[in-house]
Amino acid sequence: MSKTTKYLLISLPTSITPSSNKDDALDAVSTIITPDNGTVSSFPIPEFKIGTLDALVQQADELAKLESSCQGVVAKISDALNSVLEGDQEQVEKMKNVNDKPVDQYLRTFSWNKVKYRADRSLGELIDLLEKEAASIDNDVRSKYSQYNQAKNTLATLKRKQTGNLSTKSLTSIVDPRVLVQDSEYIETHLVAIPAQQVKEFLKTYETISPMVVPRSANLVASDDEFTLYAVTTFKKHSPEFVHKCREQKWVPRDFKYVEGGKEEERKEVERVGGNERKLWGETLRLGRTGWSEAVMVWIHVLVLRVFVETVLRYGLPLDFVCALVRTPGSKQADKAKRALDEKYSYLAGNAFGRDKKGRVKRDDPGEIAMSGEGAGAEYTPYVYYEIQFS
Repeated sequence: MSKTTKYLLISLPTSITPSSNKDDALDAVSTIITPDNGTVSSFPIPEFKIGTLDALVQQADELAKLESSCQGVVAKISDALNSVLEGDQEQVEKMKNVNDKPVDQYLRTFSWNKVKYRADRSLGELIDLLEKEAASIDNDVRSKYSQYNQAKNTLATLKRKQTGNLSTKSLTSIVDPRVLVQDSEYIETHLVAIPAQQVKEFLKTYETISPMVVPRSANLVASDDEFTLYAVTTFKKHSPEFVHKCREQKWVPRDFKYVEGGKEEERKEVERVGGNERKLWGETLRLGRTGWSEAVMVWIHVLVLRVFVETVLRYGLPLDFVCALVRTPGSKQADKAKRALDEKYSYLAGNAFGRDKKGRVKRDDPGEIAMSGEGAGAEYTPYVYYEIQFS
């Protein structure tokens, strides 16, 4: 499936041919679309239970909103797959099959799922069922993707603590407990990361930046390219002031409490979180793959209902129409195919379309309101017309 591929789903009355035969009508559409611009195939739509005209108008609006929502779910799952696979488009596209078929094959061989969505149900029931299914798919994938992101961020934080500089990284494997004053009622040791260019200034002034700093207590613990870590002992009573003054000097006090076996516990925590992140990666990928497939199926079933409802509103009863799927290689070809269809079937719009001095089709009333179900501001077409494109 190419990202540029665009599908046009159209419905026309069979009266476009003298025989009013569906096969003849489909052949007539096929002759209008040139091989360069696209290919035409039949798209079977069942006959559903039709209620009142008022109900159809309301359902057309509901379906327009639901279809937009379904497109959004498909797009969000696609974004999640792209994120989980770190932008590897080849792998992302491998995930995007519908019911174990390539998207193109699914659309070309589409068949209404009569088991899940029985055609003898009312349109209202079918809309409600599809709406709930779309919401359920969205919630399931979003919840799992959120769990994965949380685990991924936690692991990234732990790894940063292992690899950062002395102002941010974990000190568990760096600090020798012998440099710390522990279990004293009156004094305690502070660990301070000093920027490399400030070490001389620190050694000259640390004893006097606050009261009751133990003289000559600065003890070199470790250093890297950016910071040097010192242990400094103060009386507990004045510890808050010492920490505050360090921050004023742009020195970085590090919170640290020695725990027996802490180094091993830290290693185990990284392994545990890493294992959980890998597990959730696989679960998110699997759920994203099935979720994308299911979301596309719901979307297309919703679109079928839109076509059916709009067809009834456009052409009336008894129902006698043909639905066709036009596959185009890109937006440019899709525009050409649509212009050819507009040219041929403009008469279906009555007074909404006319012709200019050169005989080209044009809309007589550019401000005309879109037909029911097509959404406010949508371009009016003389026949039922919808586009399908996957991001």
